[in-house]
Amino acid sequence: MAALDGLPPLRDVIARHGLDAKKSLGQNFILDLNLTQKVARTAGSLEGATVFEIGPGPGGLTRAILALGAAKVIAVERDARCLAALAEIQAHYPGRLEVIEGDALKTDFEALADGKPVKIIANLPYNVGTQLLVNWLLPRQWPPFWSSLTLMFQKEVGQRIVAGEDDNHYGRLGVLCGWRTQAHMAFDIPPQAFTPPPKVTSTVVHLEPRPTPLPCDPAKLERVTTAAFGQRRKMLRQSVKSIGGEALLARAEIDPQRRAETLSVEEFCRLANLL
Repeated sequence: MAALDGLPPLRDVIARHGLDAKKSLGQNFILDLNLTQKVARTAGSLEGATVFEIGPGPGGLTRAILALGAAKVIAVERDARCLAALAEIQAHYPGRLEVIEGDALKTDFEALADGKPVKIIANLPYNVGTQLLVNWLLPRQWPPFWSSLTLMFQKEVGQRIVAGEDDNHYGRLGVLCGWRTQAHMAFDIPPQAFTPPPKVTSTVVHLEPRPTPLPCDPAKLERVTTAAFGQRRKMLRQSVKSIGGEALLARAEIDPQRRAETLSVEEFCRLANLL
């Protein structure tokens, strides 16, 4: 891809700007530009799209997104050391890359979208990835401001995102993602693809919003799943005791001897609506 976009290899960029990955920021850089293109392609056609990226670092994924035809990338980067490297990409793609220095957890992405549909593509920092996903699943309005999420996580988190009932990975995150999105794991990325190599395999997950998810109050759904999975090895009559116990389960027509991981998203929504 260096020949494709005319910019220097990422390894040279990182060395020139002294961008050693910081563990405190959850940074792991991908140097293989063919791999970053594969991640970007998972989001579908980018022609004319506006893309939000979080934690671009030296810009490997940013370059892939722009090279594949995105009209504009808005990248949020907390590490000021990376800004000079990103400025070189801005100069190469005039008017197509906006860099916001700041904390993604404190960024109002819905306001940034300004009413236009966007795609979010990111190699998320490990330490904030799950919280960012939950924030995007619970915007002020639904359908959301984003048309798709293509995100990189530790594989264990990816398994939790796509898990359904009777899956060992099924929990609060699986219920929330299953309620509002259709999610699938696209492909794994081995540790050696990163600098520095993490201790775990990563995976790319693609999520698309359900246009009409089951009617449910997110706050009540959170209460139900917190209670149910807080004691996941116990029967529901015990684990949901604090929010209504057997009386609540009887109204929802759910067997109190079942366990949380056996309930479908629809059943969790039913319980939440009866709170």
